[in-house]
Amino acid sequence: MQTRRTWITEDEVAAMFPDRDPSAHKGNFGHSLIVAGKKGMMGAALLAAGGALRSGCGLVTCHVPVGERLAMQISHPSAILSLDSNDCFSEFPVNMARFTAVCVGPGLGQAPETAAALGRLLESGLPMVLDADALNLISSNPEFFSRIPPDSVLTPHAGELERLLKAAVASSVIRGCCNAEENLYDEEKRTGMVKALSLATGAVIVVKGHNTMVCAPDGSLSINPVGNPGMAKGGSGDVLAGFMAGLLARGLSARDAAVAGVYLHGLAGDKAAAAIGEESMNASDILDFLRI
Repeated sequence: MQTRRTWITEDEVAAMFPDRDPSAHKGNFGHSLIVAGKKGMMGAALLAAGGALRSGCGLVTCHVPVGERLAMQISHPSAILSLDSNDCFSEFPVNMARFTAVCVGPGLGQAPETAAALGRLLESGLPMVLDADALNLISSNPEFFSRIPPDSVLTPHAGELERLLKAAVASSVIRGCCNAEENLYDEEKRTGMVKALSLATGAVIVVKGHNTMVCAPDGSLSINPVGNPGMAKGGSGDVLAGFMAGLLARGLSARDAAVAGVYLHGLAGDKAAAAIGEESMNASDILDFLRI
C-alpha cells in the first residue's frame, strides 16, 4: 500500500500569512541567525542571508569569518554581522538568547573545529534549518542526531539524504531497515525510512528535488507542485534554507515553514524561468523573485 501524499496549495500557504498589525515593529517578527560560509565559500552565506531577508522576519544576523565580512556588508546592509575569529565556524555569537531560529550549514565546510561548534550549537535548543555541510557533519557524527532541537527542519538533496539514512540505520537511530542500501533504491521503502527518521528526530525533513517532499514527524507527506529544472543550480538550496529559517524565526511551525518555504521558493523559480529562461537562470535570480 502506497503512502498517501497531499499537494501543497496556494490557499494553504496564503493562510499562514495573515495581515500585519499596523502597529507592529521588528521585534514582533523574530530574529534569524545565519551560520554559514568559510574562507573562500561566502557565496552560499550570501544567498542564505538573502533568503532570510526575504522571509519577513524582523532581524537577520549572519555569523561569518571575520576575514569574509566585507562581502556580506556590501551585499546585505540590512543584515547584522557576528564575526568568527577563525576562517570557519568555530565559536558562537554573543548572547544566543536574542535569536528565535537558526540556519546552519551553507558553505560551512567540515573542519574539526566546525564539527565541534555544530555539536554545541545543536544543544542551544533553538529551532534550526540544518542544510548542506551541517547535514554532512551529522552523518559523520551520528551522536548529533539526538541533539537536533525540536521544531527543526532538515533539507537534504539526494546525496545528503543517502548519507543521512545510512548513518541513521548504522547507528540504530532508525530501526527495521536492515538493508539500507536496497531500501534507498525503492521509492516507497526510502520514503518509509524518511518518515522513520523524522519521527525519531522530531524534525521535519525536506527531500529536495522534482516535486520536493515535506515529511513531518506525524507521518504526513506534502508535495510541492511548483518549481522547474532551471532551479537545479548551485545555491538554490542556500536561498531556500535561509528563507525557511526566517519563517521559523517569525513564528511558523517547522512544518508550516517547510511547506511555505518550498512552495514560495518554487514560485520564485518559476517566475525567474519565465523572465530569464531555465538554462540561464541561477540562484540569485530565484532570490530576486522571492515574495510572500
